[in-house]
Amino acid sequence: MNDRSIHDHINDLVATEKSLRQQLADGKISAPEEQERLRSVEAELDRLWDLLRQRDAKREFPDAAPQPEERSASTVENYLD
Repeated sequence: MNDRSIHDHINDLVATEKSLRQQLADGKISAPEEQERLRSVEAELDRLWDLLRQRDAKREFPDAAPQPEERSASTVENYLD
């Protein structure tokens, strides 16, 4: 997946977030359903931003940064600074 396609996927996920919030406001889905689906979208967003940050680091520090890799949602969500 190249950076452009990652950004496109991020834009799609942001649109999904907005759609879920609108569906809740319109009474089409329940609050628990919205929260469950938002958690999934937000975890995927975190994974994609993580991958982009890794790639940026590799470009800036090619000899020092590890090879970028897609990490699991649990790895990204539970990462401690």
